[in-house]
Amino acid sequence: MIISKKKAKNYASFYNSITASISGKPHYVWLLNAMNTFLTRLVYLTYPLLLCFIFLKQKQVLLPFIFIPAFSFTGVSLVRHLINRPRPYERWEITPLITKERKGCSLPSRHVFSAVMISMAVLWFHIWLGLLYLILSVLLAVCRVLGGVHYPKDVLAGYALGLLGGLLLFLQQ
Repeated sequence: MIISKKKAKNYASFYNSITASISGKPHYVWLLNAMNTFLTRLVYLTYPLLLCFIFLKQKQVLLPFIFIPAFSFTGVSLVRHLINRPRPYERWEITPLITKERKGCSLPSRHVFSAVMISMAVLWFHIWLGLLYLILSVLLAVCRVLGGVHYPKDVLAGYALGLLGGLLLFLQQ
């Protein structure tokens, strides 16, 4: 019990230190939330547009670009459900900067996983745009940690799983 309180105090201190320059400044908190929302929507809008592009230009790879992300997403969702790790705001006395009601299912971050998986699909077609999307995925991961809805380990796991799932796209031909 003493160990968990010590860890709790350490994470709360860590979180408060990384958000000290943001919390208490409504325009910065708004910007963090806006970036989180924008990046999420940008990536999620990109995927159906990419599928339309594939349908028009390279129909022969359409099914793998549907089924590999779908099966990967399902696998990540299942892992999240089985692990059911509490979110930082559930476990520690922190004030998250991104409002979220959901309990559990923190590990891995499905937002980050999806962003990376879609980035890898974009990378398959256009290297520079794909690299830009991978960088934007890092920015989304940072938003999720600063927002207090994920631990750093959650977003790292989501990023790694997204890379692995995305690599499967490069193995098909």
